Amino acid sequence: MRFAIVVFPGTWSDHDCQYVLRDILGQEADLVWHRDADLSGYDCVVLPGGFSYGDHLRCGAIARFSPVMDAVVRHAESGKPTIGICNGFQILCESGLLPGVLMRNDSLQFRCQDVFLRTEASDTAFTRLLEPGQVITVPISHGEGSYYADDATVDELEASGRVAFRYCDADGAPAPESNPNGSVRNIAGIVNERGNVLGMMPHPERAGEPLLGGADGLYLWRSVIEAAVATVAG
Repeated sequence: MRFAIVVFPGTWSDHDCQYVLRDILGQEADLVWHRDADLSGYDCVVLPGGFSYGDHLRCGAIARFSPVMDAVVRHAESGKPTIGICNGFQILCESGLLPGVLMRNDSLQFRCQDVFLRTEASDTAFTRLLEPGQVITVPISHGEGSYYADDATVDELEASGRVAFRYCDADGAPAPESNPNGSVRNIAGIVNERGNVLGMMPHPERAGEPLLGGADGLYLWRSVIEAAVATVAG
């Protein structure tokens, strides 16, 4: 499977993603500069974390207009898997591929810690190896990770099964104290209507091997690889 990992000025999780996909999972994973405008040869696009363009104006606002983003939109709208992690999630929202916005953490502090995530949607390209309600541990690293959308939008996300992950405690309860940033309804990740575009604030690429404290992030990467294999076999 061929992964395109898009690199903007200020991106800093690109090599983490490449390491997990290439060195741990044995996939082809290329770093693609934001000025490139052709992603047609790739099966999955990854928008990694970082501080694209120094977070000027607001997170992801300038990256939205990079030349590569037209190709990202075409890739996503064709039904191919696309994932935005942390800053990548912010870029997906700015580009209109996902609804809502990521705001300053309610603590007004940068948070870098492991969090528990409860799997809400297990029928997407990135969650097919997870069971509904399954709790995984994945780290966060952000200052603007509080997901917000108006009540009608969030109600629609809930009703259509588009909330992918929710911050929770070790037992799977989405309590306020388990919410690290103040996200509405403890939302940690959402998908688009087709389920092929996932945006999430936690970093699955940083939970790829026991040496780093855990490998729960591999569920997501292996899910999308298995989904691609199933598509080819079908």
